[in-house]
Amino acid sequence: MIVDGVEVLVEGEGPPVVMVHGWPDTHRLWDATVTALKDRYRCIRFTLPGFDLSREGRAYSLDEVIETIRRIVAATAPDAKVTLLLHDWGCFFGYQFAMRHPQLVDRVIGVDIGDAGSGRHRAEMGRKSQLMVLAYQMWLALAWRIGGGIGTAMARWMARTMRCPTDPQGIGAQMGYPYALRWLGVAGGLKGLKTFSPVGPMLYLYGERKPFMFHSRAWVERLAVRPSSRALGLPTGHWVMVARPREFNDAVRTWLAETEK
Repeated sequence: MIVDGVEVLVEGEGPPVVMVHGWPDTHRLWDATVTALKDRYRCIRFTLPGFDLSREGRAYSLDEVIETIRRIVAATAPDAKVTLLLHDWGCFFGYQFAMRHPQLVDRVIGVDIGDAGSGRHRAEMGRKSQLMVLAYQMWLALAWRIGGGIGTAMARWMARTMRCPTDPQGIGAQMGYPYALRWLGVAGGLKGLKTFSPVGPMLYLYGERKPFMFHSRAWVERLAVRPSSRALGLPTGHWVMVARPREFNDAVRTWLAETEK
């Protein structure tokens, strides 16, 4: 299925689960999760606009990405609210989608990105960690700006440095445009953001073995007291679903069953 110029894969039957990846991944990030869920759920996934290296890349605005997600949801789940399963920049775009279109979202599963960038989060990170975030994100924004072979080499170097499990041959400079939105203000930048607050049950899974977290302690504490919501840390880095697929998929499947209406 092609929606808004994006190939959408749909596998399985049941309540719809829409999966959105981040940098520097594609829909393939969710292969093992789809295998684990498709006997009970309709698994819907796609590669974010601009991340498909077989197509010419450009910077997509926040509004464009959210509208693409909306059209995919409308095409694949016209009669049901969806569960969002999100990672990295997929969390950023997915959380904004949920805030703009709460009538379309039943539940949210966020992976490793919580209230990143909030006042509480910045205070807990400290100056050193904030500088580390600035450094890698500016590097990727500049890699996008430079483009071509040099930009792609920069992106792949950063992926190696961050121990990213993605095949380096599948990583290109064009995937870094979300960082260019944030730091270079391209395609309108990131204006009009809404503070994310779950509209329904939420599961938050995160890696415990990282130089810094992408959430504050308060974020985890608030989830712990919300009905049908929970936070769970696993002994991994940022790519939780790749490092510990069995534990990750078991946690997702169990929580989905527990929170079904």
